[in-house]
Amino acid sequence: MSDPSSTERQVLDWLSGQRGEMLKLLERLVNTDGGSYDKAGVDAAGAHIRGFLDANGIAAEVTPDTKFGDAISATVRNGGGNRPILLMGHRDTVFPKGEPTRRPFRIDGDRAYGPGVADMKSGLVMNCFVLAALKKFGGATAPVTALFTGDEEIGSPFSRPVIEQHARAARAVFNSEPGRGPGAVVTGRKGGVFMRIEITGKAAHSGANFEQGISAINELAHKTLALHALSDPPNGITLNVGVVAGGQTVNTVAPWARCEVDFRFITPADRRATMAKVEAIVAKSFVPGTSAKLEITGEFLPLVETADNQQLFEHYGACLRDLGNEPKAIFTGGCADSGFAAATGAPTICAVGPVGGRGHTPDEYMEIDTLVPRAQALALAILRLR
Repeated sequence: MSDPSSTERQVLDWLSGQRGEMLKLLERLVNTDGGSYDKAGVDAAGAHIRGFLDANGIAAEVTPDTKFGDAISATVRNGGGNRPILLMGHRDTVFPKGEPTRRPFRIDGDRAYGPGVADMKSGLVMNCFVLAALKKFGGATAPVTALFTGDEEIGSPFSRPVIEQHARAARAVFNSEPGRGPGAVVTGRKGGVFMRIEITGKAAHSGANFEQGISAINELAHKTLALHALSDPPNGITLNVGVVAGGQTVNTVAPWARCEVDFRFITPADRRATMAKVEAIVAKSFVPGTSAKLEITGEFLPLVETADNQQLFEHYGACLRDLGNEPKAIFTGGCADSGFAAATGAPTICAVGPVGGRGHTPDEYMEIDTLVPRAQALALAILRLR
């Protein structure tokens, strides 16, 4: 790499010796329950993080919520009057309560396994240790804040305004979602809307009074096909009816039905145009006599590829290159909190965390040999921001 400053060298060398301690904290986090609706579990994971921060002399602030995991923020101030640099990460996972007991953290060869090990508890560990290194050696030209939220997997219903508040003040945002390769960084993500459609029909005995019934399930079938027809994968638009339910008994014309829909898009204009078509499908009765209502249950904003974001990627990429990895910009259909940050106007890149894969499945893994190098790349990018 190019000649580092003495502070850069101290930070990089210290991080290179922290692999064992990083894995210890990662094991504690992975073995702690943390489903999005398990507030106690998500807050218990937060307690592990706060314990680490406290042991390293870093004060944490808590923004509490009664339903979802509290938001935790911690700032290291090394001097300088620049706007803060924001590191982001979420503590919640998609797994049911008890999952860490059923399949606890384990290491097999060069990979670590366990619920949330990549998405994204290893990213949280990385952020913790980068913050500790900056506290220990200084060198940043701006305050550095790490934000640890607890409800990302369901669209951050509580944390979104907290994220936006921090991002509006930030000069740069790094979201530590799992990396896709040693030099890969996500510079663009789709937005997503999660919806529920409730359909009302009319019950009738399916043998004696079949003609008097109005089937909500038949209406749902029509709507499902109509929604699917809105998908335009070449242009990044997809609609997936992923959950269906309905009906009363096998010998009753279905008086109700329900579906849950995942809609993905690239630009805000795509969202507006497609949602207008979705609303028209919901309003239309394919089966006369049925009615339907639409509810948006969660939403992610897209991470739009902008000139500011590209400039931040090039800055981070130069640091990756100095550490021996060729940077690569990636666009993905997955959603993340980085979209909320970017929408405030803050330069934002995502997936700067340790490399991992197969998220949301029992086979989720994190590549152990990327834990320290990705921490070093993030620290270097922070130290070199001017």
